[in-house]
Amino acid sequence: MDVQLGLFGDDTVVAGPAAVGRAPPSDLVEAIAARLPKAIRLGTSSWSFPGWEGLVYDRPTSQDVLAREGLGAYAEHPLLRTVGVDRSYYRPLTSDQFRAYAAAVPDDFRFLVKADRLLTSPVDPDGRALRQRNLRYLDAGYAAEEVVGPMVAGLGEKAGVLLFQFPPIPPNLVGGREAFLQQLQRFLAALPAGPLYAVELRTPAFLTEEYVAVLESAGAAHCYNVHPSMSPLERQLAIVQPFYQPALVLRWMLHSGLRYEAARERYQPFDRIVDADPDSRERIATTVLDVTLAERATFVIANNKAEGSAPLTLLHLAARISDWGPSPRE
Repeated sequence: MDVQLGLFGDDTVVAGPAAVGRAPPSDLVEAIAARLPKAIRLGTSSWSFPGWEGLVYDRPTSQDVLAREGLGAYAEHPLLRTVGVDRSYYRPLTSDQFRAYAAAVPDDFRFLVKADRLLTSPVDPDGRALRQRNLRYLDAGYAAEEVVGPMVAGLGEKAGVLLFQFPPIPPNLVGGREAFLQQLQRFLAALPAGPLYAVELRTPAFLTEEYVAVLESAGAAHCYNVHPSMSPLERQLAIVQPFYQPALVLRWMLHSGLRYEAARERYQPFDRIVDADPDSRERIATTVLDVTLAERATFVIANNKAEGSAPLTLLHLAARISDWGPSPRE
């Protein structure tokens, strides 16, 4: 019996008939995908959602099976040319785990990897004591050895973006806004050269011209995000000019007025648009096209909690972009 390394490193997957395949794309999906410039990469936050049967996958299956074996089918969808690796936010992945991911996707596919949350939380996210200090916070040595190194070794050219997602942080918890920006600058400057680093904030007070200067000095990108805890996307675009970013990195995460758990309950099984957000869609589509015309690469990640179904959110977004964009794909 042949076995191969599973996507999660320790487990093995018995070789044989595929556990899941891609859902046959409609002519409309194929046409929209063909019109999108190659510089635009659309993807979802993770891929293991059974409710995507008929949208991404060709048959019903479990979340566990999709987590292990669904990535290859996901990457065959004509619109999905990137994906967010969320599990690395809770525990760093090994180079072998990343290597298994890379082996499952085409050469032109790219990953957006979330860095270990220990790097971005000033307090221990797992600590029981209130505001227990996190010793790994903005530790560039730990980042280089446990996060950047394995990602680069495992993904190679398929490494797209390494994202440092900061939670909402009361400024006084880190010594104020100026202290935070100084720490962030030292951290980014000490990281290994090579990967495209992006910073996602959930604290509006940190979104300043000084923050922009910190990113520019390190060659890092701001990750624009649509999330109730952060400044509106329009304000982010006004302060951090996308045309001067090394790439457009944007995550459409959570519908306005909802908390994560409430959105999950409302939108499961994530197979349809429940709460359309046309304003965000229009602003994102306009920004993506403008940046593409300025010859910048684009990574847009959509979450199921944005409108109800991430694949459908991206389909509507892609349709709006393709209405204005060039044809055929350039």
